[in-house]
Amino acid sequence: MKDNFDKCLEMLLVHEGGFSNHKDDKGGLTNLGVTKKTYDAFYGTDIDEWEMKRLDKSHVAPIYREGYWLKCKCHELPPGVDWAVFDWAVNSGPGRAAKALQKAVGALEDGAIGPKTLEAVKASNRVDIIEHMANEREAFYKSLSNFDTFGRGWLRRNQETMEQALAMG
Repeated sequence: MKDNFDKCLEMLLVHEGGFSNHKDDKGGLTNLGVTKKTYDAFYGTDIDEWEMKRLDKSHVAPIYREGYWLKCKCHELPPGVDWAVFDWAVNSGPGRAAKALQKAVGALEDGAIGPKTLEAVKASNRVDIIEHMANEREAFYKSLSNFDTFGRGWLRRNQETMEQALAMG
């Protein structure tokens, strides 16, 4: 199976955008979708705002590959399903994305994608998986207390991800 990491990373970086430090964003200092906390944990640093503003793709790609792509076994998922899982993992955490995938394919929802989940994915229709995950993601967003602040962007991102994922087949 082809590894779509580079293609998915490019799409992800469009969604994540550049530097932000929004007062209502629990992530705090963020650039290219990576929070200061995540960056520091991955690299063992204490990066400051000036350095955060200067991050580029080469700094964040290893974080995304190890912490999200490989953790969610995206390299073992069908095209499009890999993107749907990866984007949601980055946006809401690998465990939540894994559980949504597991729910979509009728696997045990334990938040860890293993052989049984992968088997269930192979036995399922990729379009059904992608659409089910998009519906779950929308419902999740609407349940969040800060939906009024960020909801429009989240729903747009979810729709774009679903459309891109479906086109990857």
